[in-house]
Amino acid sequence: MIKKIIILFKIGRKLALSDALNIISKVYKIPLLIKIFFSILGLFGHKTLDNSHNEEERLCRSLESMGITFIKLGQFLATRPDIIGEKLSYKLQTLQDKVPAFSKDIALKEIKNSIGDQNYKDFINISEPIAAASIAQVHKAQIKDNGIIKDVAIKVLRPDIKKVFNDEIEALMLFAFIVESLIKKTKRLKLVDVVFLLKEITNHEMDLRFEAAAANEFFENTKNDIGFKIPNIYWKLTSENVLTLDWIESVSIREVEKISSLGVNLKTLARDIIQHFLRHAVRDGYFHADMHQGNLLVDNNGQLIFIDFGIMGRIDKINRRFLAEILYGFIQRDYKKVADVHIAAGLVPQNVNTGELAQALRSIGEPIFGQSVKDISGGKLLKQLFDITEKFNMQTQPQLLLLQKTMVVVEGVARKLDPDANIWEISKPVLEKWLKETKDPINEIGNILKDTSEVIKKLPELPRVMDKANQALTFLASGQIPQSSNTYSSLNEKKMELKSFKNQSIIGILFLVILSIIVF
Repeated sequence: MIKKIIILFKIGRKLALSDALNIISKVYKIPLLIKIFFSILGLFGHKTLDNSHNEEERLCRSLESMGITFIKLGQFLATRPDIIGEKLSYKLQTLQDKVPAFSKDIALKEIKNSIGDQNYKDFINISEPIAAASIAQVHKAQIKDNGIIKDVAIKVLRPDIKKVFNDEIEALMLFAFIVESLIKKTKRLKLVDVVFLLKEITNHEMDLRFEAAAANEFFENTKNDIGFKIPNIYWKLTSENVLTLDWIESVSIREVEKISSLGVNLKTLARDIIQHFLRHAVRDGYFHADMHQGNLLVDNNGQLIFIDFGIMGRIDKINRRFLAEILYGFIQRDYKKVADVHIAAGLVPQNVNTGELAQALRSIGEPIFGQSVKDISGGKLLKQLFDITEKFNMQTQPQLLLLQKTMVVVEGVARKLDPDANIWEISKPVLEKWLKETKDPINEIGNILKDTSEVIKKLPELPRVMDKANQALTFLASGQIPQSSNTYSSLNEKKMELKSFKNQSIIGILFLVILSIIVF
């Protein structure tokens, strides 16, 4: 308990010195007790952040300086503009996850302990750290594969990172619980639930076997795609704490001049980024959900390379059809068709007036098509769509919310390469092709038979598979926990634990605040 309170005290002090309260108060009315608490924490310290930056930037810098827990918290909140507001949500999407590397000797020890002495001998050489982030760092190495020397990348988790993260997240959960207990108005924000979900998602991400599985599935889906490449996974050299995959000589997509010097057409590259993303979403139902510039590379042949598969999105067949139909309907400016799709798919009640829904959809589409090309955004369109259809009692699917967020990022990356990229013209051929293929009667019958066969095979394990596969995605996008899940039970247990020492924690925090005044 005391350890949690001490960690919480340190966290609060850092946030107080970052002007976090002033920033958040512009989005949400902060209760007086919280203001007093933070004011006391910041009384005797010196602000370390440059005041020349705006408030949102200072908050991002502060979160970055505080390590993994707060970077992940910021990234999580970036998906919840309903809680923190659009402006802050957008800024939090720029959080950078860069920290100093730990020593090569420590990394070698971690690799050996994780994959075993025998497998460790397969590495011919391991470099100094190439890149470092809050969860892991990357080394370059060589292995002999079927007699051929290959370059590989080794991703190694930071030592004790799971313990550090879980200690800090437990402290944050305690704070959330105290706030909810003292200030009843905050209960609607479900602060404890949000922090608990962050814990679940990040612990999942810190098992590199899950990332390896995601990369492998992504590779299988896209291995025949032209102009796109996923590094191959070496399973024998992969474990919970170590991930080994192909090293591909490449340039970060941030380095526009270098890419151009390779002879790569930037307009073509921008088009490919958008089309690959849409293809993965509507064709495969499985897409990279963290497509910022740091995770996109370009090789010497101009091929796109994706890295870091910790956050992936899934869309079921019904929602893929919904997504493709509404986007294509908007491209065609056929608002009645988009309305019909909503009703036919059961996304809005059957008794909704089609004409009224089509009129509401027109109010979204026409202003967009009246804008210049550079201002048109598919991601923003989807957001407006979800906002307006909510008035018609549409229950938005969590996976579509995650896709919408990703689409905004993808469009931003593409426009860095080609400011005049026409999102609609780029999207149209992908959507047309998929809709045509899936509407073909013979093809559709084949898909139904295939799907039925696969479902029958999987029926015995279906409940477990569905719970595990969709849990993290649902949590991330909606911030809600299904009551039937194991996670829901775990959360209730955690809340009972927190209740058992509520009074002690409050007294402990007050004691530390008083102590800080005396000491500092």
